[in-house]
Amino acid sequence: MGKVYIRVDDRLIHGQTVVAWCPTLGIQEIIAVDDESVKNPMLKSIMTMGVPSKYKTNIVSTEEAKTLLRNDSDRNRLVIVKQPSKLKELEESILCCEQIILGNLAKRPDTIYKVSGATGIFYLSESDVALLDSIAAKNIKITFQQLPSTTETSWSSFKQSIK
Repeated sequence: MGKVYIRVDDRLIHGQTVVAWCPTLGIQEIIAVDDESVKNPMLKSIMTMGVPSKYKTNIVSTEEAKTLLRNDSDRNRLVIVKQPSKLKELEESILCCEQIILGNLAKRPDTIYKVSGATGIFYLSESDVALLDSIAAKNIKITFQQLPSTTETSWSSFKQSIK
């Protein structure tokens, strides 16, 4: 049975996904979950145009993602969501994931925390922190790592660095 990795990255599928994350994690299938992108054929085309055919690529709604993830697969999958809040909607489907990797998340109106000393592109709201805490309490490994070549920081250590 294949492994499932989750990435929080508001860019969804982009060059770093294909060039760095997929090879590092041994990914064979990419599942981008975004209810808005799935309705936009142009955006879907832009996201998938640089993805080699060796990766099965899906840009799906939340409900479609739940269906995909319910079905066992022998492929290693990378599920990408734009916001931590999407993890709550997918929670039952991702309980057996290998890891949740926090990557890039732009400033939003409700965000009050940013990573100290980082590139300034990862912001969290109070509700994001509470949600990630609740997921971590279920023994799901959560880390912050922008690229596979950068240091992986555990959720507990990462939480201490936000302000």
